[in-house]
Amino acid sequence: MQATTLQSGQPEPPPGQAAVPALALRNVQRSFGPIRILHDIGIELHAGEVHALIGENGAGKSTTMKIMSGYLAPSAGEILLDGVPVSFARSREAEARGVTLIHQEFNLAQLLSVEQNIFLGHELKRGWLLDHATMRAQTRDLLARLETPLDPRAQVSSISVPEKQMVEIAKALTRQARVLIMDEPTAALTNRETSVLFKQIERLKAEGVAILYTSHKLDEVARIADRVTVMRDGRIVRSALRGEMNEDQMAEAMVGRELSDMFPAKRPADGAPPVLEVQRFSVGDAVRDVSFTLRRGEILGFAGLVGSGRTELMEGLIGVRHSSGSVAINGAPVHLHSVEAAMAAGLVYLPEDRKEHGLILTQDMRRNLTLLALKKFSNLLVDKRAEEAALDRAIQEFDIRAPERSVLVGNLSGGNQQKLLLAKIMLADPQIVIIDEPTRGIDVGTKQQFYGFIHRLAGAGHSVIVISSEMTEVIGLCDRVAVMRRGRIAGEVQGMDVNEDTIVRLAMGLEKKGNSNG
Repeated sequence: MQATTLQSGQPEPPPGQAAVPALALRNVQRSFGPIRILHDIGIELHAGEVHALIGENGAGKSTTMKIMSGYLAPSAGEILLDGVPVSFARSREAEARGVTLIHQEFNLAQLLSVEQNIFLGHELKRGWLLDHATMRAQTRDLLARLETPLDPRAQVSSISVPEKQMVEIAKALTRQARVLIMDEPTAALTNRETSVLFKQIERLKAEGVAILYTSHKLDEVARIADRVTVMRDGRIVRSALRGEMNEDQMAEAMVGRELSDMFPAKRPADGAPPVLEVQRFSVGDAVRDVSFTLRRGEILGFAGLVGSGRTELMEGLIGVRHSSGSVAINGAPVHLHSVEAAMAAGLVYLPEDRKEHGLILTQDMRRNLTLLALKKFSNLLVDKRAEEAALDRAIQEFDIRAPERSVLVGNLSGGNQQKLLLAKIMLADPQIVIIDEPTRGIDVGTKQQFYGFIHRLAGAGHSVIVISSEMTEVIGLCDRVAVMRRGRIAGEVQGMDVNEDTIVRLAMGLEKKGNSNG
C-alpha cells in the first residue's frame, strides 16, 4: 500500500506514531547570493524513527542538514521543534536544544587526544578543575559500546580513518541528543563496524531519539530506514515508508533516470607490456615482501580488510613512507623517495582522504587544479589565463559542477571535489594512476561517472591501481585483483575468479571451497 502524501510532501505517520514531529522543516528555502540551493523543503523527523535522506551529491542534502542543526539559517521557511517554530543562531544552540549533527568530514582536533575530542566544549569538572578520571572512564565505556578498543589518551592524528569515525559517533553519543543527524556515518567503516553502529541506532530508536540518516549505500538505507526522502536539484522528489521503494527505485529517483550497466565492459590487458614492476617491497611494519606487476592499460584492484596494508603499500610507492625493495617503471629501476620523484617518474596518487591530503578547501578550483603541475603555468609569474583554460578543460572533461568558478573547494559537493582531484593529478601527465577509495562518500550517479573516467584512462593507455573496500566496485571495475592480508599479498585473481567468495576467502586467510587439511 502506498503512503498517503501530505501537503508538506511527507507521508502520513505510521499508526501509533505521534503526529507532532520532533524536528521539522516547513517550506524551507536557501540561497547563496542569487543562486537558490533549496526549494520549499518540507521534511519531518519523528521520535523513535530513522528517516533516510538520500540524493546525488549536490542535491541539497548537506545544506538541509546544516539548517536543521544550526550551521546555516534558512533564507525562507520555518524550523519547528516539537511543533514550535525555532531559530538556531549557531550549532551550539541547536545542540543545547537536543539536535546534534555527526559530520561526514571529521570535525576533530588532530593534535588532541580521543578523550579531549569527545568532551571538547563539554568538559566535565570537579569544582574548578577538569575531571579527567571521569571523562576517561566515560570515554572507555563509549568506545567499548562501539567495540572500538582505543586508548582514550591516543592522539587523534595517530589513529585510522575508521577509528576517527567511531570517535565522531562516540562524541555525538555524549550529547544526549533528542534528534541525531548522521551524515554518511558508515563511509569509512568496515562491515563489522557498520553492524556495531546499527546496534547503537536501534538502541537510540528504542530510547525515542529521532534520527536523520544520509548514505549513498542504498542497501543500508533499505535495511535501516523507517522512511525515505529523496532529494534532487534542491527539491524533494519522493517520500516513502519502509518497503515502498527498493534499491533500484531509490537510485532512479535520485538521478532521474534508469541506471543500468553501472560498470563499463572490461578490456583485460593480457599481453600488454609491464609498466610497473615491484619486487620484495616492504613499508615499515605494515607491508612485508610484496611483489606485483602492473600492465599498460590495466585496471589492477587491491582488496583486503582494513589494516591489511593496501594504503601503506601505495604510500610507500610514492615516497610518503620509508620503504625498501625494488621498483621499475618501463623496465628501468627508479628510486621514488618523494612525491615529486614519483610524479617525475610518471606515477601519481589520489589519496583516500581528499579533504585532508588532496585539496586545499579554502582555495578556489583554479588554484587547486594547477597546484601539482604549477611549473606548467609559470615562468617568473603564474599565467592565470592558462590556468583558467586548464580549468575550462577540466570542467568539461570531468563534468565538474559548481555554482560559479570562484567557489571555494570546501563548498563543493563530495563528488565534485573528487572529480576536481582526479583532474588535478591528471594534469601531471602520469603513466600510472593510483586511486585510493575512488568513490567513498559519492552518490550512485557520480559513481557511474567515475567508473567511466577510470575506464577511459585505461583505454587511453594509462595504467590504474584502484584500492577499494567496496566489493562490487572491485569486482565490477578491475581486470585483475591483488588481495592483501596482514601486510602481504595473499593471492591474485583474474577472469572468473574475480568474485566475492574468492576475494573474501583470500582476505580472511581461508582455504578455497572444497579444500581441507586432510
